[in-house]
Amino acid sequence: MLKQLTLLICLASPLVAQTKQAAATSSRDGVIDVKNSDLLKSPVGEDWPSYNGDYTGRRYSSLKEITAENAHRLAPQWVFHSRNAGILQVTPVVVAGVMFVTGSNDAYALDAKTGRVLWHHERPVSQGLIDDASGHINRGVAVLGDRIYMETDNAHLLCLDARSGHMIWDVPYAFDNRNYGATSAPLIVKDKVLVGTSGGDDGVRGFLAAFDAKTGKEAWRFWTIPTPGEPGSETWPTSGKYKDAWKNGGGAAWLPGSFDPELNLLYWPTGNVSPDFDGSVREGDNLYTSSVVALDPDTGKLKWHFQFSPHDLNDYDATETLVLVDTVYQGKPRKLIVQANRNGFLYILDRTNGKYLASKQFADKQNWAKGIDANGRPIRTELVPTPEGTTMCPSYAGGTNWYSPTYSETTRLFYFFKLDACSVFKVKTEDFAEGHAYYSTGASHPPHEESKKVLMAYDPVKDKFVWTYPQVTSGRSASGVMSTASGLIAFGDDAQEFEVADGRTGKPLYHFNVGQPVHASPMSYAVNGKQYFAIAAGNDLFTFALQ
Repeated sequence: MLKQLTLLICLASPLVAQTKQAAATSSRDGVIDVKNSDLLKSPVGEDWPSYNGDYTGRRYSSLKEITAENAHRLAPQWVFHSRNAGILQVTPVVVAGVMFVTGSNDAYALDAKTGRVLWHHERPVSQGLIDDASGHINRGVAVLGDRIYMETDNAHLLCLDARSGHMIWDVPYAFDNRNYGATSAPLIVKDKVLVGTSGGDDGVRGFLAAFDAKTGKEAWRFWTIPTPGEPGSETWPTSGKYKDAWKNGGGAAWLPGSFDPELNLLYWPTGNVSPDFDGSVREGDNLYTSSVVALDPDTGKLKWHFQFSPHDLNDYDATETLVLVDTVYQGKPRKLIVQANRNGFLYILDRTNGKYLASKQFADKQNWAKGIDANGRPIRTELVPTPEGTTMCPSYAGGTNWYSPTYSETTRLFYFFKLDACSVFKVKTEDFAEGHAYYSTGASHPPHEESKKVLMAYDPVKDKFVWTYPQVTSGRSASGVMSTASGLIAFGDDAQEFEVADGRTGKPLYHFNVGQPVHASPMSYAVNGKQYFAIAAGNDLFTFALQ
């Protein structure tokens, strides 16, 4: 059911006029018409047209009205409250003065200056979902032309009219296993909409799929778990009792990837193997789980891959944002991928060919690996999950997780949150069953363990941490970081606050208590030259600007 203000469907209605008036704050006179050239802009400016801002995953904005000198004058501007089932983990998208927000299976268009609701597309949450999908989490939309695209909790791709919220088409894209779900924002590349699924802990077979943005017709599908005989299938059992383990092998693609238009390469991070903690039923490296896969965006063909955690036993998926950085590295210009991985190590790869260049341990609590070898492969310790339970670090929540990092072109630093914690990992062989998770068996916090979240600033060229900013509570937030051309970083801290700090030093400049944990990553946009920050917390979306 579509809930809108009166007479939305009439082109001469007051609502449409209001929508155009809100959108008229941009230089494009309120016309929502996102072209590929708009999506190729890097860094972003007044608009924030995709989940990470642009294709690089840097979450870096060229806006600089808000500076270290005036950040203390920030103040809340407006708050939008969502009544949807799941907490908000959305990063808003802003185009031409209109903000698009998702909560559960609902989409909203808001006036980005005032927060006024322009339209609301409502869809009931799906029943019978399990694990991540049952939380009805939705992280946002993608925009192309005058259409927006979103995933639903049960893995449908919706295409809506960006001007009215009316449905244009609805395509289901996950079949044959009801443990599939979706929690991501789509990514537009050229004329295609790219989507993946959740369910990597539940015995699904992961994939990335591309759909024609106009028609919704499937263009290609890349399976992250190869079938027998395909390259990579030799890293799974090929005979015996568990020869079909690949069918439920995980490797979900549940966060957006990055894209290099010069190389015409799509980089997508993949999730952990399934069952999570029981390696006895899936001997081998288990490609392409816990990896980055580089694909031809036109065909979906694999160009190269790099696996961060072969034969993962600890739920160390690799879906953390892949950040594309061009810089002089080791004495020559390089096109890099930088990722702070859930396994507690930070990696630098050559994104032209996937060559491993360097890694650095950032998790203080780390005992699953002795280090990383010259080829980028972890050197495991003897610790493995056991029936009685084995304390291993990082925890199943990872040394970091899906919350967004950022790379600042101003400071040349890479920022991310780390989590120092351990878990007791237990294992018991179980059979896969639809409608049930497939962890075999589980993980828990050690008694009296103190978790700690720390904001890290890393120089990838000098290979050193420039500063750290320990958080004050138990590390239970899940907020990411963004950066601006004025040298600022913005984030949700671990004390239920939105915070702005000096990116060069980590010095706090502004904070506002939002009164609830922050489980989303911030963004920035401008209307009529006025810069805003926006961040979701609980079921609310907060915006901030200079007073």
